[in-house]
Amino acid sequence: MSRIKKSCAPRYARWLQSTNNITQQFLAIGGRQDFVSLAGGLPASELYPIELMREAMDRALTRWGSHALEYGPVEGFPALRDAIARRMSRMTGRRFAVGNILITTGAMQGLDLMGKVLLDPGDLVVAQFPTYLGALDAWRARQPVYEKLTWDLDRPGFDEALRRAKFAYAVPNYSNPTGVLVPTPARQLLLEKVVEAGTLLVEDDPYLPLQLDGAPGPSMLAIDSAMGEQAPYRGSVVYLGTLSKSVVPGLRVGWLVADPELVQTLAVAKQSSDISSSMLTHALALEFVDSTFEEQHAPKVVAVYRERRNALLHAAEEYLSDWFEWDVPPGGMFVWMRARDGTGAPVINTNDLYAYAVDEKVAFVPSSVFDFEGRLTTAMRVNFSRSSPEVIAEGVRRLRRAVERYLTSNSRVPPSLSRASF
Repeated sequence: MSRIKKSCAPRYARWLQSTNNITQQFLAIGGRQDFVSLAGGLPASELYPIELMREAMDRALTRWGSHALEYGPVEGFPALRDAIARRMSRMTGRRFAVGNILITTGAMQGLDLMGKVLLDPGDLVVAQFPTYLGALDAWRARQPVYEKLTWDLDRPGFDEALRRAKFAYAVPNYSNPTGVLVPTPARQLLLEKVVEAGTLLVEDDPYLPLQLDGAPGPSMLAIDSAMGEQAPYRGSVVYLGTLSKSVVPGLRVGWLVADPELVQTLAVAKQSSDISSSMLTHALALEFVDSTFEEQHAPKVVAVYRERRNALLHAAEEYLSDWFEWDVPPGGMFVWMRARDGTGAPVINTNDLYAYAVDEKVAFVPSSVFDFEGRLTTAMRVNFSRSSPEVIAEGVRRLRRAVERYLTSNSRVPPSLSRASF
């Protein structure tokens, strides 16, 4: 008797039921020639220093030889850790030691590791709202609950939330998705409350180099480290940095700065993720950290991004201002567009608008994915760093057509393009 082999469908973990694939969608869309993607938070690839990378790789291999091709310490290439410690010391005016530094695979791995070592199901995170999608994704499998950090720091119940939280999470410089720059007094007050509550503050700072107008205030790490003379640093801030915005994202080199005991705990968690990050990319990154390249390259990037931001704002004023409003972001990569209310037309639900935008071959990111409850449906994140001014203008024109079709349509959005597919 022949046996019929049954298919074996894997039983996926329950947390996957709460996730989305919006990041996969906009990365896929970004590779299509017929689409204008205003969705991803991607740097301008034409600015990547390809020739300098080639030269830096040659120097790195000459300098380090086979050491750059081996497995290495879980904490990262020792010389790079030392260089990042010196970099953070210059930035803050206080001395950081190698023991304060963990080299990560982009800042995203730092977020993932914080969830891995601190969060159990049901634990509380106080997170800047709207919240960076990557952070929500990094912690989703840990199944925490959230309290909104809206910078209304004296609101009833906020101090108690901090006391219960495993950590607070903030992106004070040109945050993703809103582009907001948090004033220094608010940074100081949040840090004071975190210290008083006896919890940690995760300061995510990937957009620091992208200062389009003016300069940011001091980091919360700098504020905290100024309160004590001890070295190594043993304060309440966990700081995340990266080379993805100032050099290239393909290096996948970031760093985490924290109390040495926490760094070692995170390293234990890291070894079960990757055993060892790439010593080759660490050696290559060291060539840029040890040189003046970033200082020379960043102004070129900023000039291009400023032109593109202004092009987006100009096109949006012409084509979208009847339905959306926004603030001018002083840095970063994004404009946060909020649907107007009281215009006589229905308030725009950007989950539904997304389907019409895709049909018009333009993409943005709906606001709901930046809300841990999924209820924020009246805004959208629009990127300006990736495309030329001409392409941005065309994308905004397509967005206008999508809005017009959305407002005149009485049909429901097809389920395949609703938020359930994100």
